[in-house]
Amino acid sequence: MCKIEMKLFKKLLAVALFTGGLPLTVMAQQAIFDRNSVVSPRINVDGTVTFTLYAPQAKRVQVTSDCLPPDTFLVKGKVYLRDGVRDMQHTGDTWTFTTQQLKPEFYYYWYTVDGVKTNDPMNVFKVRDVANTMDYFLIGESSSNPYIVGDVPHGSVARVWYPSKQAGLNRRMTIYTPAGYEEGKQKYPVLYLLHGMGGDEEAWIATGRAAEIFDNLIASGKAVPMIVVMPNGNISQQAAPGEAPGLPKQPSFNLPKTMEGSFEEAFPEIKEFIERHYRTINDKSHRAIAGLSMGGFHSQVISANHPDWFKFVCLFSAAIVDGQRQKSNLKMYGHFDDKLKKQFADKNLYYWMGIGRTDFLYDMNKIYREGLDKMGCKYTYMETDGGHIWRNWRVYLTEFAQKLFK
Repeated sequence: MCKIEMKLFKKLLAVALFTGGLPLTVMAQQAIFDRNSVVSPRINVDGTVTFTLYAPQAKRVQVTSDCLPPDTFLVKGKVYLRDGVRDMQHTGDTWTFTTQQLKPEFYYYWYTVDGVKTNDPMNVFKVRDVANTMDYFLIGESSSNPYIVGDVPHGSVARVWYPSKQAGLNRRMTIYTPAGYEEGKQKYPVLYLLHGMGGDEEAWIATGRAAEIFDNLIASGKAVPMIVVMPNGNISQQAAPGEAPGLPKQPSFNLPKTMEGSFEEAFPEIKEFIERHYRTINDKSHRAIAGLSMGGFHSQVISANHPDWFKFVCLFSAAIVDGQRQKSNLKMYGHFDDKLKKQFADKNLYYWMGIGRTDFLYDMNKIYREGLDKMGCKYTYMETDGGHIWRNWRVYLTEFAQKLFK
């Protein structure tokens, strides 16, 4: 391609970025010739990262990322944090921004071009969190960052359908089995890992990096080999958006029957299916349940209603059963303090809670812990920086996984 043709091509590309009107043949040329002209994000040798966007007609470009120092905002006089936003610098036809030196971690980002949110066209690595699609990158090596795919034996990840009489639907869940499961006859303990509101059975395996975490922890001897079951906690859904029968539906944060008892009542179907179809150790000492936000709420309720099922219970930034909710479903939420007393009567119960200092559920969790203290209930507590964010939940999973079944 000569210089004149390349110049014309770049003009066409710039138009396409803002109009979406690029012909298929030109898009094919872009994939062949132009992708290598802009590298983004670029991980530099000094541990900084440079974002680059080709946008010659843009007036202002910003990058939003959890790798940037967070911005603050006030709600009713209380300070909360959100992902940092920085203006990118305009040089010629491109916009760039270079971060400070970053620690090993999984980071996400997106651009805002003249007020319009967009993803990085040069980064093929993306995750979906509810209805938001974000670009991501990783810093470090698997020895320092458990979210990176390590050169270790790998478990298998399967999407499995099961019949739910309670929901009247065939429903899908994601199941991780440790390395060697298919070839052996060994039985394994089970962790039921639940997502938050608006999430689905893909959340923990994608944004949560659950498979990478367990592969690396198990290979290093820090975690016991286990089966991890990640169901869809939205009882009205068959599966994640785009995976259910019929035409794909857009993801939604507000789904019916999420925290009114239906999923908790139907959970025994999941447990029975797993123990019928997988090589599991079917006793309390070899079962655990954990979840983030809404999934923490579900974990709290399910474990309290079935005190003989789980020795290990973990709440990540959990929504908490309160007095008002107890009135909404007496079967699941009623007489909740009595249920907790029965659950905590088992002195071998390992009850773990984690939350960020600026999480909007912090006060609710503080009240819950104070209530447990008054009842003499023992638990393990972890408090971290930050708010209601995946970075915290990955940390909590990594910590909690190392305590299980030992």
